[in-house]
Amino acid sequence: MADPTNKWEDNVGGQVTIGGKTLAFYVDKECILCSVCSDAAPNNFRMSDDEDHDVCFKQPGSEEELAQCYEALENCPVEAIGDDGTL
Repeated sequence: MADPTNKWEDNVGGQVTIGGKTLAFYVDKECILCSVCSDAAPNNFRMSDDEDHDVCFKQPGSEEELAQCYEALENCPVEAIGDDGTL
């Protein structure tokens, strides 16, 4: 399970509400840069500028993006993606 107290500082901040659920996706420091998240949700996850981890660069803005973010979360091999982040 991803740890919001151990997330990379370069994740985008903010929270969104979609379908009545408020959430904030992030990548924590367990990330191994496998690119599962950026493959599943390219509109929301990408490699960091340092090229040593992935980050959430945009919170989902639609049901489709939300589904892709959850696909990334569910398929992350080290459980480094969370949706319980804060601002």
